[in-house]
Amino acid sequence: MLCLRIAARVAAVSLLAFVAVDVAVAAPATTVAIDNFMFTPMTVSVPVGGTVTWVNNDDIPHTVRAVDGSFHSPALDTADRYSFTFTKAGVYSYFCSIHPKMVAKVIVKAQ
Repeated sequence: MLCLRIAARVAAVSLLAFVAVDVAVAAPATTVAIDNFMFTPMTVSVPVGGTVTWVNNDDIPHTVRAVDGSFHSPALDTADRYSFTFTKAGVYSYFCSIHPKMVAKVIVKAQ
């Protein structure tokens, strides 16, 4: 009987440890709308490992291009999406290479 209790406790602790690791690894997704020649919101914050998805809601193509060259989408037509996962902390300024006055930034924070 004592062995069964110990085995049950070990199993419960192992399961909790597994769930905690799984939760820690999952980073939230963030969406930026492209609408009326603007990125909305213009500034987003994500943790390292976080993914940002841009969705073009305009009826003309746009791109998403990092000033430092770390990411660059193809031309996004209406309803097209582009996602990028950030692996390093920092501030990533970006713009639309078709319409360079469209600017915004992603702030990536170490956890």
